[in-house]
Amino acid sequence: MEGSLFETPADGGEEAGGETEPRQSPLAARLAPSTLEQFAGQEHILAEGKLLRRAIESDNVRSAVFYGPSGCGKTATARFIASRTKARVFELNAVTAGVAELKKILEAARALKESGLAPVSLLLLDEIHHFNRTQQDALLPSVEKGDIVLIGLTTENPYFYINSALLSRFLVFEFKPLEPEALRKVLRRALSDEKGLAALRPALTPEAEKYFVENSSGDARRLLNAIELAVVTTPQGKGGRRHIDIGVAKESIQRRSLRYDKSADEHYDHASAFIKSMRGSDPDAAVYWLAKMLEAGEDPRFLARRILICAAEDVGNANPNALLIAQAAFSAVASLGMPEGRIPLAQAAIYVACSPKSNAAYLAINEAQAEVRGGAERAVPLHLRDASKDGEAFGHGKGYKYPHDFDGHYVAQEYMPEPRRFYKPTEQGFEAEIARRLRRLRGEK
Repeated sequence: MEGSLFETPADGGEEAGGETEPRQSPLAARLAPSTLEQFAGQEHILAEGKLLRRAIESDNVRSAVFYGPSGCGKTATARFIASRTKARVFELNAVTAGVAELKKILEAARALKESGLAPVSLLLLDEIHHFNRTQQDALLPSVEKGDIVLIGLTTENPYFYINSALLSRFLVFEFKPLEPEALRKVLRRALSDEKGLAALRPALTPEAEKYFVENSSGDARRLLNAIELAVVTTPQGKGGRRHIDIGVAKESIQRRSLRYDKSADEHYDHASAFIKSMRGSDPDAAVYWLAKMLEAGEDPRFLARRILICAAEDVGNANPNALLIAQAAFSAVASLGMPEGRIPLAQAAIYVACSPKSNAAYLAINEAQAEVRGGAERAVPLHLRDASKDGEAFGHGKGYKYPHDFDGHYVAQEYMPEPRRFYKPTEQGFEAEIARRLRRLRGEK
């Protein structure tokens, strides 16, 4: 969006929906929805009876944040609202706008309200997450007083990037990647609509349609750009039709776009899915998330560290070899680099996923640290203290029993005052053997 002021038709006529878009505009712009029925997907917020739809239909939209990935309809929805409202509309992009430009718009909105020319103004603020705290704070008084209705658009989680004072005055609507059926609706409209590609008489094979849909990653804009390229570059065949087969489709969209930004939420979401898949003993899911992150350019050392953590935290002593293999994979990645490093990473991730699971060691250190911080303070018993140097003169080490001098290389003695059990081995994998040995040493059944 450009930093500009424009006035929308008060009656919400056909012009507002994009009927006057120049023919040389991108296909996505020409097909901007002019009715709510033309929207594809987002039924959870735009279906009949849903809050956002009711607000749009009654021209009673409140300040809100639309967030979700690219190409899912955030901007189209915001501009549809702008085309139907009686409010004066401003557009601003947070990437290029500064506080000075923002304040000019806020002052104009206040002047319009005070003069009675526009009781309320609508500000569409694209990429709102690029505004820093000072810029966001500048918006707060105008939103609070009702000088503007603010619709912020962002690909990032607003709970992380928008300050709480401003966010508390917003409704938050999450836009999701488009499902295949919604993408098919977009594609078929592009082929049949006169504002789209109908005049070029395209004809898609079922395989080509399937390829376009599956490789659009839920992004309608990516889909439309690809189909437009395919159609306009394909010469007419018999009967004047432009035949788009699977070969043309692959050339037009080529490689699937991955929704993954190493500096954004997608990074943490994918890492979380990767760890949870290993923890949940699903090797196929684990290797899929591993592959997706590698394809997106994730640092393989970051992934190796995640495998190490999972091996220790979630496998633990149920299979002690998991930690060894995870460490070996970490070292191998450092030695091999990529792309070969993906192989030991996959081996380790699959091994960790397939291992029996126990978080008993993880729980033990957590409980022990909690005891150190808030429990009884324990001094080292004299018989356990170091007897070197002058320690023996103070009785250090006196009475200590050397376990190897006893049958079974074990002897009962005090190792901690006010003993408490932190490690509670499970019956999983090798840890079951550990549990049996400890019960035997303690004389338990």
